[in-house]
Formats: sequence, structure tokens, C-alpha cells
Amino acid sequence: MNIVVLVKQVPDSSSERALRADDNTVDRGSASNVINEMDEYAIEEALRIQEAHGGEVTILTMGPGSAAESIRKALSMGPDRAVHVIDDALHGSCALATSKVLAAALGTLGADLVLCGAESTDGRVQVMPHMLAERLGIAALTGARKLTVDGSALTVERQTDEGYEVVTAATPAIVSVWDTINDPRYPSFKGIMAAKKKPVQTLSLADLGVAAGEVGSDGASSAVVEHSKRPPRSGGQKVTDEGEGGVKLVEFLASEKFV
Repeated sequence: MNIVVLVKQVPDSSSERALRADDNTVDRGSASNVINEMDEYAIEEALRIQEAHGGEVTILTMGPGSAAESIRKALSMGPDRAVHVIDDALHGSCALATSKVLAAALGTLGADLVLCGAESTDGRVQVMPHMLAERLGIAALTGARKLTVDGSALTVERQTDEGYEVVTAATPAIVSVWDTINDPRYPSFKGIMAAKKKPVQTLSLADLGVAAGEVGSDGASSAVVEHSKRPPRSGGQKVTDEGEGGVKLVEFLASEKFV
């Protein structure tokens, strides 16, 4: 089975993140960048399927030159190769433009199964699997907590607030996963060293037949118009209990619409 895993490099959610002053996009240059957490679970699931059914696992990333670091980290977990879509014109791309580029790249890879995280920690829009499925004309099985592969048949337990739903489809398909699906492996020293020699193909917009005007800030369907830092935390309101502390507490909660 030919499996492609979508991997995105994002600013570390445990560190301070900021937007650029010139165009209100994520300031990736000043951030500590890592693999999107959910994508690590997608990589692990792809490797488990490969171990059970054979085939090849390819990492697909769209991003600037700095994303190469995350590609090597992903490869150190065990995938066979990677494709890096890199072009200066991609800066500022919205989700629609991103899906157009990724769909074009996927069209060159002939994937039976595309895996990705259910969301990215920098965007949290959860729409990419659906957009790609629509562009490619394939099924989308999203929010998986369990994935079973039986030949070309896929069965997913889709995680919901109430429990889970069982959804089926045939390959080719795209499956997004939550962090409940598995426990990602840690790269071994051998894997880290092997990753340095694994092939990484770079593709530009021209290679994919996508016009520069259709992506980036100029081609974006949405944009951040203005931003400001969140205000510092205040000291809060102190209530001295002189026999009416409970009443004052309820009044405060009611004023904040908690009760």
C-alpha cells in the first residue's frame, strides 16, 4: 500500500507565539518550530499499516526551507522518503490555497491512503482532509480513534463527543486521526542517522502547475486584518467574607454570566 502522510511544521505551542507586524501572518522565524503534534500520530499509524501490509510511506510537507528540519525528524521515525513543496510565493496561503497545492502534489504520488492529523496547533480549522478529498474525488474519513485496513477496505471509529461512529470506505481515501489512535514511537539513534540519507524531493509551484497568483497572500480568500497582544492578567477581585461571602460570590458569578 502506498501511504502518504501530511506533515506540517508549526510553532511550538508550549512557547510564545507571535504574528508578524508587516503582514499579520505567523512569525515562524522567531518561533521554536516542531512537527504538528497530531501529525506524529498519523506517521505512527502509517508505519503500523506498513508493518502489517507492506508498501511505502512518504512524508508530504508544504512550507519554507526551515520545514526541512521537521521532515528529517519525521523520516527518523521510519518513513521511506519525503516530498517538500517549497516556494516563496506560498507565504500567506489560506486553507483553500494550501489544499490546492497539496492536492496537486498528491496527484503526483498516486497514494492509496493519505493520513494526517485531525488539526494543526497553529490553525485548528480541521478542514484540510475534507478540502483534499473534494479536490481529489476520494473519500474522507475524519477524526479517527481507530483505523482498520482490510485490503482496499477501510473501517474507522470516528471519535465524537458522545462516543464514536463506525465509518467505512474504499481506497483511495484520506483519514485524519486524533491522539487517541496510538502512541507514537520515539526515533532511535539508528533511525536518526538513516534519516540523513533518505531521499527528499523538492517541488515548486511551477513543478505542480499552480500559478503563483492563486496562492500566497495575493490569492488568499481570508486574511488577518489586525492583531494585538492579549492584555496582561489582572489581580482579580478579592472578596472579604464578613458573613456575606457566599452572596458576594454568587453575585460575582452572575455578573460574569457563569450562573
